Amino acid sequence: MKRLFDLSFRYKIPLWGSVLIVTAALFVASSLMFRAYEDLRRDLYISADGLARTLAKTLFPAILHDNVWQAFEIVRAPFHGASPEHPVQAELVLVVDDRQQIYVSDDPKTLPMLTGIRYVSEEFAALAQRIAELGASPGTHEFAGSKHIYFITPIADGEALLGHLVLGYSREAFFERFLDIARNAAGIAALVVTVLLPINWYWGRRTAEPLVRLAARMSEVGHSVPAPMEPGLYAYRDELGRLFEAYERMVTELRGKKVLEREMVRSERLAAVGRLSAGIAHEINNPLAGMLTAISTLKEHGHADVRTLKTMALVERGLQQIRDTVAALLVQARLVSRNLAAQDLEDVRTLLEPEAQRKAARIEWQCEVQGEVDLPATLVRQILINLMLNAINAAGERGSVRCRVALEGNCLEINVANDGRPLPEEVKERLFEPFTTTGSGPGLGLWVTYQIVQQLGGRIAARSGDGLTFFTVSLPASPAPCVPKATASA
Repeated sequence: MKRLFDLSFRYKIPLWGSVLIVTAALFVASSLMFRAYEDLRRDLYISADGLARTLAKTLFPAILHDNVWQAFEIVRAPFHGASPEHPVQAELVLVVDDRQQIYVSDDPKTLPMLTGIRYVSEEFAALAQRIAELGASPGTHEFAGSKHIYFITPIADGEALLGHLVLGYSREAFFERFLDIARNAAGIAALVVTVLLPINWYWGRRTAEPLVRLAARMSEVGHSVPAPMEPGLYAYRDELGRLFEAYERMVTELRGKKVLEREMVRSERLAAVGRLSAGIAHEINNPLAGMLTAISTLKEHGHADVRTLKTMALVERGLQQIRDTVAALLVQARLVSRNLAAQDLEDVRTLLEPEAQRKAARIEWQCEVQGEVDLPATLVRQILINLMLNAINAAGERGSVRCRVALEGNCLEINVANDGRPLPEEVKERLFEPFTTTGSGPGLGLWVTYQIVQQLGGRIAARSGDGLTFFTVSLPASPAPCVPKATASA
């Protein structure tokens, strides 16, 4: 607040003058409308209460002696000599007996005698409920959509309750009169604002508008690089003009710094990935090619029995998996591979059992895939191997790991859970970045898994809860978007 009072009058008078003019006009108009509404409401209640008490007292002997004609004349009395333009007058009068039947009304054609009030319309059904709730007490009833404001008064003498008198007042007439007063108040306020506000604002606008734009752009500093100001927004060489020049210099320097930082980060990441990729390619691909060639030669020229051939096929698929893992690590395009089969998943289970036994961990395996799935076998196997190895390591000694692989809709769903320690919050934020780990490994498994999932157009998510850590992978098994059965049926 002190800085505002330290401003020059060139800025302070237009700003505070505009606020005070508008605030005063709104306050006066609102006060007049509120007071007018309360006065109208009070007049309506007083008029209705007085009329209801008079009619109820007059109706009691007529109803007691079952004099219907006299009761009809009484309920018609308020309409004799009434002015149609007067808003505070009853538009509807009826008497409801103790069985909630219409005893008499001012309009017998619309509200005939002995008709159950709750059967006339939904509006009157709600009115009947209100009458039942009030009992021998007077009250009002209003609800949305109704054309009337109802006043309900018991027709009683002592403990003898013969029925209820209902007066209906037009909501439209009431609000029409209120709107007339409100329009007058709003017109006076608008006239005051129309005359004073332009005069006050003329002197401050040329300075206030550039300042507002400059403040809006300055608020972006720290979150992003703000855009330059529009040319010619303030062409003068006073203090404000020099401030705009300083802002333009700042924006130019920030843009240059942002570009430099982005290039440095990108270069460092590319360099790190390049070094890692070159080392992996050199250390793995050459001996891997030799082993695959040796197995191929042995299969063609050897004379192995069935069990040996089966073991060799398992080893060959594992070596191919290593080759494709290197390709995924290098973030290459999707490789050409055979379709996934149930046997590939069983191979993963066979490969992981020794690791689980060394950890004394228990694996609960549930594979619901039958036949082939239109997904590259090597990449899906690598996803499952990485997730299971992470789960086994996280579960620790005598831990438990659950795995479920199933086709749901056009999605291959892979769910892996372990009962190890939950994921720390600081790790969750960068879980799928390279070199992020909670154990002793290099922190590349989940990053490789994420790259493969992205290549296959799927989704991967992780969460901790109920004493378990869950990893869920959804892969599209067809060109259509991945939609599980549960989602599709819903």
